[in-house]
Amino acid sequence: MQESGKLLIFFPRPAYTIVSNFVWLVTMKKIRNYIILFDVLLLLLLSGMWAEREAQKAFSSYMEQENVPAMQTDHIHKAEENTEESEYVPEDTNYVEPEEKKIAITFDDGPNAACTPTLLQGLKDRNVKATFFVTGKNVEKNPQIVQQMYGEGHLIGNHTYSHIQLNEDNRETFKEEIEKTSMAVQEITGEGTLYVRPPYGSWDKEFEKELNMFPVLWDIDPKDWCSKDVGKIVETVCEGAEENAIILLHDQYETSVEAAFEIIDRLTKEGYEFVTVDKILFD
Repeated sequence: MQESGKLLIFFPRPAYTIVSNFVWLVTMKKIRNYIILFDVLLLLLLSGMWAEREAQKAFSSYMEQENVPAMQTDHIHKAEENTEESEYVPEDTNYVEPEEKKIAITFDDGPNAACTPTLLQGLKDRNVKATFFVTGKNVEKNPQIVQQMYGEGHLIGNHTYSHIQLNEDNRETFKEEIEKTSMAVQEITGEGTLYVRPPYGSWDKEFEKELNMFPVLWDIDPKDWCSKDVGKIVETVCEGAEENAIILLHDQYETSVEAAFEIIDRLTKEGYEFVTVDKILFD
């Protein structure tokens, strides 16, 4: 049929129904495809979640078998959950850094012009602080060495003026020698002596109040003053070494200085820290 120059086509009703059904079928097929695609994506998502859960179970089982501390695994899980923030994971949260064992090395009878400067240099090289129990007469002979001792951080103690041994008949003389030595040290360093090592260990506790001083004896005595065997001196000291021990040596002999360096090197490797006697007595 043609009207005003246009061709009009009319489909009978059955043909229109066929077209509608065809469109409907195409639409349903697309919907079905979308549903299938959605199912596949959902399956992949669920599979991934299952795989992650199984991996976490396996990881936890491994950590339990390896006895990893709980706090450490917490750090690991937290790092996994937040990868943007860097988390420190310690190797062992139960580890405690061991403290160094303190020990004191002391030298009596100095200062000695021939031996003490060498000793001081060796102590400086090793970054070790020692305690020197000086005699007053040697302080007066070697004031520059006393000043060096003090300036390098060593503790200066009192060993009387002439190395006198206390007995029943010389109590006042003994006391005067301690006071004289303390004054000699103070004139050089600006500070008197607070610690005293009585020669041969002879002491009267009343002096502690009268002089306001603390006596310091010793734990290890290798008798270096009567031995030139460096190895024997070293072995005697190292075998007797223990925490908070006080070592007695003398800076009057080259063998004692040599032994002192070997003792320091060996005990340092064994974890000892050399300190002055006040750190032993009062820390």
